[in-house]
Amino acid sequence: MCGARHAVGGMTRLPPDVGRRVALVAILPYASGMATDLKTLYRPVGEREFQLIKAGGFRAFPPRLPDQPFFYPVLTEEYATKIARDWNTKDENSVFVGYVLRFAVHTEALNRYELRIVGSSEHREYWIPAGDLTKFNANIVGQVEVVSEFRGKRAQPLEN
Repeated sequence: MCGARHAVGGMTRLPPDVGRRVALVAILPYASGMATDLKTLYRPVGEREFQLIKAGGFRAFPPRLPDQPFFYPVLTEEYATKIARDWNTKDENSVFVGYVLRFAVHTEALNRYELRIVGSSEHREYWIPAGDLTKFNANIVGQVEVVSEFRGKRAQPLEN
């Protein structure tokens, strides 16, 4: 899994590629002559959407289906985990599998969208209109990362 940490002599060591990604994110805004702020967001997805993201090289989110007028990234890993674990694993359309994905986006790209609270104050998400998703995807910095995976009782076994 991406983002795994390893304790070494009382210190936390991130996987080797994390440092390179952080360095690139830190350097790129200055190389272009302008600094940008980034916001980390999370997206709970089922198996079918995950496979489309994977096929796209973990660079963008796929277009919404006709019955999905919005793309809903959420603000916290905890909220995304709750959806992936408690909803996707019970949903046939998600093939009973849920993933939590993490990605960074230019903060400026979020300014035109209202942050919405759905349910409790911990359930904060953006509602990005489906027609804006291509523009939103262009503002993702780096790759979309897998944080965690949850498999429901009815999920198909993993192939080895």
